[in-house]
This record gives sequence, C-alpha cells and structure tokens, in this order.
Amino acid sequence: MSRPPRISFVSLGCPKALVDSERIITRLRAEGYELIRDHADSDLAIVNTCWFLDSAQAESLSAIGAALKENGKVIVTGCMGAEPEKITAAHPNVLAVTGPQQYESVLAAVHQAAPPQHDPYTDLIPPEGIKLTPRHYAYLKISEGCNNRCTFCIIPHLRGDLVSRPAADVLREAERLVAAGVKELLVISQDTSAYGVDLKYAPSDWKGREVRAKFLDLARALGEFGVWVRLHYVYPYPHVDQVIPLMADGHVLPYLDVPFQHASPAVLKRMRRPAAREETLSRIRQWRSICPSLAIRSTFIVGFPGETEEDFAQLLEWLSEAELDRVGCFRYEPVAGANGLGAPVPDDVKEERWHRFMQAQQGISAKRLKRRIGTREQIIIDEVGVNGAGPRSAKGRSKGDAPQIDGTVFVESRRPLRVGEIATVRIERADAYDLHGTAVGY
Repeated sequence: MSRPPRISFVSLGCPKALVDSERIITRLRAEGYELIRDHADSDLAIVNTCWFLDSAQAESLSAIGAALKENGKVIVTGCMGAEPEKITAAHPNVLAVTGPQQYESVLAAVHQAAPPQHDPYTDLIPPEGIKLTPRHYAYLKISEGCNNRCTFCIIPHLRGDLVSRPAADVLREAERLVAAGVKELLVISQDTSAYGVDLKYAPSDWKGREVRAKFLDLARALGEFGVWVRLHYVYPYPHVDQVIPLMADGHVLPYLDVPFQHASPAVLKRMRRPAAREETLSRIRQWRSICPSLAIRSTFIVGFPGETEEDFAQLLEWLSEAELDRVGCFRYEPVAGANGLGAPVPDDVKEERWHRFMQAQQGISAKRLKRRIGTREQIIIDEVGVNGAGPRSAKGRSKGDAPQIDGTVFVESRRPLRVGEIATVRIERADAYDLHGTAVGY
C-alpha cells in the first residue's frame, strides 16, 4: 500500500465515550493512519459503542451493521464491548471486540488488520491531540468509573469503580488545550464531585506547587487558565457548596449539571439515590443566594418500576419549587440488575407522564428565560451564517448553556462574527428554550 491506511470511525454515546474516541484517534494519527468519514473508502472501520439503555444498544448494533455492509472490516470497542457475545451474536463477522477504555487492545486489533506505515511527515500530531469537538471547546475527563450503584445504571459494571487522574495530569492537558485555542473546558466524569476519593485526595506537583486531587482544588486551578470552565455530572455532596463562591466570583462558570433523577423518596430509595427532598430544595436556594446567576441543569427518569401517580405528582411539585433552568427527561428502559424493584409502569403511562413533565418544565424554562430580557450577557459563538443569513447572524451559548444539550442564543451583529468568539449580547427576546439578541460588544 503506497498510501497510509485509512480508518473510518463512529463514536456513539456520551461525552465520556467521545473522549475515549479522541484518545484512540490521537494514537492512530500519531502512528500515521489517515482518518476519513466514509466507511466505503476506508481500509478499516471502528465503532465505539454505547450500552446505557436498550435503545443505545440497538443504535450501536445498527451502526456496526452499517459499517460491515459498507466496509466489511470492523473493530468494535466501547461500553457494549463489556459483553462481546451480544455483539458477535448479531454480527459474527466483526474482526475484534474490546471493552471501554481498552485503548491498547483497539490499537493491537488495528495493527493486525491494517499495519501502520511510518512517515515522519504525516505522523506529527498537535500537542493537544486529535479532537472531535469544534476548536473552541473541549471535554476534559478527570476520572473513569463510578463508586455509586444506582439500580438504573450499568456504568460501574462496564467501566468499573472510580479511578481519578492526578490533578497535575488534568492540568497539563487543560494547559495544552488552552494553548491550542480552546476557550471552554467541559469537565466530565461519571461522578465529578467524587473526584480524588480513590486517591485520598493526594496532591501532585503543578508548576512548583502542590494541587490536591479534590473537586474544589481542581476547579480553582482550572479557573486560573482564564477560559470558561463548565462542571458536568456533579452529585450534590455537601462539599459541592464550597464551589459555589468560585462561581459567584467568576472563577468558573455559574453552571451545575446535577443528575437529581427523581424527587419521590420512595422512587429514589429504589434507585439507590439520596432521598432528602427538602434538603435538596434548601441547598438549591442556598446556592442561588450565593450565586444568583447560577444555572442548574438536571436529568430525570419517569416510569421507573413502582412509580405511582402520587410519586409522579411529587416529582412535578418538586420541579415547580426547584425551578431548574435546563432539564432532560427519559422514559425508563429496563437494564440488567434493575429487576424486582417494583411493578413495571406501562409504556403508555410512561409516555403520558413524560409529556406532562416536559410541558411543566417548558413553562418553567420560559419564565426563567423571560427574566433575562434586557440583560447583557457573554455569548460564545458556535455557528455563523445561520439559515444562510451570512456571518452577521449566528448561534451561540450563554454561560448557562452547555453544547448539544442546553439552549441556544441567536445573535445578530453589525459586523461579521467568528466561531469561538465571545461577544457581549443584549438579550431582546425569549421563547420556551432559546434567547435572541444583538451583539453590542466584542
């Protein structure tokens, strides 16, 4: 083969899986492989799978089948690879199956199927590695695995217990990303606020000083880079309260992604989640008293086994009191190990409750967004030329909005805007989920 081997890549699932894909792609590119989009034109296809829900398994199996049909040579990795027999039963012709975080196994399978060709001119990669996100933001994974044993989640089975990275390693990666032009670091893990528990919060040397592997210490150190720092997947442990003043001071973004999941004590108990309803509401009020601009996003599950109409009513009541800014809601899907928790909720009831939940949250979101009309906010630009209107019309996000999952700010400007630019925007209009405004500063 006179040219470098070509690899096509499909990455499914959550941002943690996306970071895994970035690491694999970085290694492949460093060895001289060429990354392309089309399976048909590649020498080998890799599919990084997701296995959180039955629907995710179906999507993964479908992606594997499509890659086999277009190419014929497919390596499968990711969460679904934790039980390879489910993959090989559906697709016995895949070349190899590896589990999550098994980067070396993926590389070994690639080397066997399409040996690398060394070329000093094409093997060079940027210091920050290969990223699958736009240049102006990047996910920063600080740990793997999880020590929680929620009954609706199989992540510990797939990825194991919590394994944190030393703080200095995380900060070195963040420094490389910022030097490459990243303006927003999205901190992710399975349980971000548990960071460092497995290391006993051991310090590591960072530029002549010691930084502990602890949630608060890492957040403070990341804030020193002068870019947006957004905290995802934060369980509401008591020490989270210590980070709120950093948000009030502008050190990190006033944004918390907290997976509350439900509000009924009975349902939370079956989920093996904290069940202190009033305490949670009190802490939300306390957080907002310290940092009024705080945006809180969360996810919830309706139709969990045994959920009664009374349980669901408690959830809607809690939602009304909490007034969260951004909310996602999932209909419960059975997972391994969640049997015997309660009577299954019929699908039509799940659907009806999901619609009631989303309608309630839509009203809350619209009310909270309406309060921001007339304010001036910093907006990071994600896309220009919206609807073919040219570079003076753009889509961006406020400090309270994460990419892909939260709302959008539509921006009009007197001069052309650039992707990655942070503009000051006067908010002029709001709808149920998005804001509209005009750039007044750059």
